[in-house]
Amino acid sequence: MDEHVPVMLDRVLALLAPALSGRPAVVVDATVGLGGHAEALLAAHPQLQLVGLDRDRAALDRSQRRLARYGERLHLVHAVYDRMPEVLASLGMPRVDGVLFDLGVSSMQLDRAERGFAYAQDAPLDMRMDQDAGRTAADVVNTYPATELARVLREYGEERFAQRIAQAIVRARPLTSTARLAELVRSAIPAPARRTGGHPAKRTFQALRIEVNGELSALRAAFPEAVAALRVSGRIVALSYHSLEDRIVKQSLAELATDRTPPELPVPLTEQRPQLRLLARGEGPSAAEVAANPRAASVRLRAAERIREPA
Repeated sequence: MDEHVPVMLDRVLALLAPALSGRPAVVVDATVGLGGHAEALLAAHPQLQLVGLDRDRAALDRSQRRLARYGERLHLVHAVYDRMPEVLASLGMPRVDGVLFDLGVSSMQLDRAERGFAYAQDAPLDMRMDQDAGRTAADVVNTYPATELARVLREYGEERFAQRIAQAIVRARPLTSTARLAELVRSAIPAPARRTGGHPAKRTFQALRIEVNGELSALRAAFPEAVAALRVSGRIVALSYHSLEDRIVKQSLAELATDRTPPELPVPLTEQRPQLRLLARGEGPSAAEVAANPRAASVRLRAAERIREPA
């Protein structure tokens, strides 16, 4: 039906399988997208119920068509993943056996020029994952003060020329197209810097997308809630595509996988024991996968298993 290639699929299936095999189970695909991971999970586990969340209605429509044959085993919901507890409560599924996060922008969003995510194709400056609500990238570049624009570019794009780019944007207002913004960013960056690190606008477009969609704040809120929803022996897997996402995932997992007993005490305190056991610590794709699917190159996979309930 589509050419979407789910990233690190075999590893995701292997990590989740011990929590799902041989019994009825529930998995939340927190970013169901075009349904590649979801389809493989449903096919591999005949007793599985899958809850798929996505803020992009177009992606949900595609997933619905792709996964329709799974009928009552499938529950697709239009929601950002920080609403996971609310969604699970409404479905009568407060505890689950697995959670998958495949973070970042989807293939469909990148490939559809009119969505405004790609700097290589001219389109309106939109970048909303949920096209029903919220500000657009045009709203951000045309209304934020230069100091606030620079902060966004620096924090979310790790752009060292954030101040120069922000000032150039303010001088050139109004901006309405991705091509104009990409050219403006290129011209604002010193010539020697343009020749390294990929397309000069890459970091600016990433920063604007994160700001428009509130991606990092949603992830910070969602990840602890996802862990809290796991049953003991349940597993969580996260695929991140840039260092900001990966840092949040890494820190969230590490915090719950650490024994918090004060070092001066002779024996571990039960209520301070780790809640998680780490299973994967920033794994990357194989060379063969990157060759077949270049968009997988930047992915980092982290996973953990719940080993006890909170005190």
